[in-house]
Amino acid sequence: MRKNTWQLQEAKSKFSQLIDKAMHDTPQFVTKHGKQAVVVLSYETYQTFVHPSNNLVEFFASSPLVGDSEKPLTFEREKDHPRPIDL
Repeated sequence: MRKNTWQLQEAKSKFSQLIDKAMHDTPQFVTKHGKQAVVVLSYETYQTFVHPSNNLVEFFASSPLVGDSEKPLTFEREKDHPRPIDL
């Protein structure tokens, strides 16, 4: 078992230690009945998921594929007609 994986009973009995490790080390995984159940992570790590440093437009603009003439992005629209729908 990984160092950052806890069984539910152990996580409950050592909750303070679990929180400290999540805050100062890496996200901690808790299992229930042998299956992954939850992830405990620091507030700072959580904020990076909720509020990324750039928006979607900036993300695509900074792509390594922008301006790459060897692998240009091509988009083709499907010429098929839509399937019939019974209303």
